[in-house]
Amino acid sequence: MAELQSMDGEFDYIVVGAGSAGCVLANRLLADPNKRVLLLEAGGRDNWIWFHIPVGYLFAIGNPRADWMFKTEAEPGLNGRSLSYPRGKVIGGSSAINAMVYMRGQAGDYDDWRQLGLPGWSWEDVLPYFKKHEDHFLGPNEHHAVGGEWRVEFPRLRWDILDAWREAAAQYGIKPIADFNTGDNEGSCYFHVNQKRGWRWSAARGFLKPVLHRQNLRLETGCLVEGLIFEGKRAVGVRFRQQGAARTARCRGEVVMAAGAIGTPQIMMLSGVGPAADLNDLGIPIVLDKPGVGGNLHDHLQLRLIYKVSGIRTLNEMNASLFGRAKMGLDFALFRRGPLTMAPSQLGAFTKSDPSLERPNLQYHIQPLSLDKFGDPLHPFPAFTVSVTNLRPTSRGWLKLKSSDPAAAPAIHPNYLATPEDRRIAADAIRITRRISAQAALQKYSPAEYLPGPQVRDDDEAALQHAAGDIGATIFHPVSTARMGRADDARAVVDARLRVIGIDGLRVADASVMPSITSGNTNSPTIMIAEKGAAMILEDGK
Repeated sequence: MAELQSMDGEFDYIVVGAGSAGCVLANRLLADPNKRVLLLEAGGRDNWIWFHIPVGYLFAIGNPRADWMFKTEAEPGLNGRSLSYPRGKVIGGSSAINAMVYMRGQAGDYDDWRQLGLPGWSWEDVLPYFKKHEDHFLGPNEHHAVGGEWRVEFPRLRWDILDAWREAAAQYGIKPIADFNTGDNEGSCYFHVNQKRGWRWSAARGFLKPVLHRQNLRLETGCLVEGLIFEGKRAVGVRFRQQGAARTARCRGEVVMAAGAIGTPQIMMLSGVGPAADLNDLGIPIVLDKPGVGGNLHDHLQLRLIYKVSGIRTLNEMNASLFGRAKMGLDFALFRRGPLTMAPSQLGAFTKSDPSLERPNLQYHIQPLSLDKFGDPLHPFPAFTVSVTNLRPTSRGWLKLKSSDPAAAPAIHPNYLATPEDRRIAADAIRITRRISAQAALQKYSPAEYLPGPQVRDDDEAALQHAAGDIGATIFHPVSTARMGRADDARAVVDARLRVIGIDGLRVADASVMPSITSGNTNSPTIMIAEKGAAMILEDGK
């Protein structure tokens, strides 16, 4: 294979993946100007306007220019349906196509990680890493910081229908709060978003582009990593294909996997680190039998209830008129506000499916629009969507190689609604959503349930659970496919310092290391993991 000639031909750090985590890692690993960093990205540059106009997710998701276009296996819990499984295919990764929602999760998420025997991962431990890169519109306080690379702003539009839903939620018992990111997110609030003056603020814009001029950083795009290079049980480089040419790059320090919850385990398995029986079946030489690689896959499943309304404006009818679309374009062009700045969801809420729970286990995303699925046109009638997700699902799935070909997509099986607990919570979530919609604040707009529909009765548990399988869809939060754990945990992949257990010179610092999913959107927790991971790498490198 042709050697990748760059600088002195050898790097101190090779970061695989320039997504949310990889952009942070590259930025932080440049702290020592004498250390050289190679950042490899399989996608391309973000030189497309829809990566930057916030509503561009409507055009990016499901578009092979921006999305890896993965599909799940047929899911029994979703009544045999297969779902599209978007992942960003560009510098900035999924932060270039996602919902832009700034969400840390709950303090209890991280305290649970510490209780698993993972020192340094409690809420108190991780909060400084969230704040280190934050530039928050609320200003500096005990929860937030300013001056960092990760900009957080208040949304630049409002909708009467969302205000009405928030009032109805308060009538049900979900109180309005000002900030979801204090460690306790119970209540309703408008989502704070990763935007800057009306533009999407991706990890590439915040962390990568400001340091691309640095002489000790080399970014290579269009690089499909085919495998890691090992000498014994030490990672010493990577093999990849770029513009049809086979290349290698060597590393005297550490290789850091940041290809995400799908890409990272796929590359590790292609390299011979994974479940030996599966890899033997594909003829992949075993470097280390690691049964946890690709396992423990879980995700937030959203149940999307749709309500037709009357007497109040929604995006559906606004988008249907030429005048409405022209007004939206002018609003953005002149003032950087209005529907083109919309995150997929503007209003959120957290509550408990059972009052005996210690902390909220349901998250709501409320949207002033409706459609059958992302990529489809908006419905021709006025409507809003209430999406509710079980924050801490107990179902676990897996990711496996279908082929030893690095260009072949892996088999993805999230195994949604596989446990009785998850099915029961799904049914309860539909009931609670209906109770909120029945409150006086919304009744003046005559909400009529379009999905799943009134034929699915609240007193029919089996019908509610079946309906959850019909209306459930990923909310794009896959995690835990190379999870952290103690060294005596046979299915753990990395230790508390993110080092791959049993391999030297190899770490993972992305969403795949989460031992369990956080209680909310997962992008900013992933960025925190990269921030903390980079600090560990630099500390261990001294």
